[in-house]
Amino acid sequence: MASETRCTSCCSPSRAAKASRTGLPSAGPVPEGKVNHTIVNIPGGRGLIGTKTPRIENDGEGPLRPTRISPFRMTATTITNAEFAKFIAATGHTTEAETFGWSFVFWQQVPDAIGLTRGVAGVEWWRRVDGAIWSAPNGPGSEGACLPDNPVVHVSWNDAKAYAAWVGGRLPSEAEWEHAARGGQGDVAFPWGDDEPDDEAFTPCNIWQGDFPHFNTAADGYQTTAPAKSFEPNAYGLFNLVGNVWEWTADPFRVKSLKRSVQARLHAARGFKVSKGGSFLCHRSYCYRYRIAARSGTSPDSSTTHQGFRVVWSD
Repeated sequence: MASETRCTSCCSPSRAAKASRTGLPSAGPVPEGKVNHTIVNIPGGRGLIGTKTPRIENDGEGPLRPTRISPFRMTATTITNAEFAKFIAATGHTTEAETFGWSFVFWQQVPDAIGLTRGVAGVEWWRRVDGAIWSAPNGPGSEGACLPDNPVVHVSWNDAKAYAAWVGGRLPSEAEWEHAARGGQGDVAFPWGDDEPDDEAFTPCNIWQGDFPHFNTAADGYQTTAPAKSFEPNAYGLFNLVGNVWEWTADPFRVKSLKRSVQARLHAARGFKVSKGGSFLCHRSYCYRYRIAARSGTSPDSSTTHQGFRVVWSD
């Protein structure tokens, strides 16, 4: 089994090579009627970032610290395939997955017709699939998996930033994302509070249930992505802030630590961006990052079947 070079955490593999960025469309309001986002007003004031009870300390989850947040608006869901399709049709934007000619697909999603694929060293469940893009998320012939109401995936940070600019918005900061996810509840672990999801009775979000990466019972109802507007929203009316797909933020991935191992990892992750929220592949035994304070760093040109984004606008 051939393997790609592993250069980041097991949550979201990153490309080892770099490609030139596609040009960003001019920022500005979307022509009326082009995209009808559901937008939520997020109050400003005293916010929190981090946690006093970090679970993965080397990721920089703690400490809990206050921060001042200005009011802003946020899409109630991650951007959907239908919304992203309008962006592509209007701008002709070429995603970085299309530019590279391939993207990462979770092994269970790879169609049999694809044949042999290469994996990421140490996390071989991530497969490099030629032709995997947002409109054919599992590779050529999988256009039927691009459901209009599901989160768009295979979008890099650069792609997400381009869409946000097109609608006159931007990607949220990590502090804004956490403030929105908390829904005014303070230092809670999840958007609904502190109750821990399990593999059977309590499934408030779309994560993995069972034995990762071999068998997913789909007790929450989904083997892969759920519709962007599913499960109960948090107190601010935001859907799927944890689980389903990772969400890009505007911020660089940094960790304050004196540990040599952490510093070495950060050196290899120069230029990486913070993602929040975890995905449908997260499980407490493997990737306990479906918590508000959890975070991951990924190269801005990377794309996978579990990476999406939402947009914010400053008031």
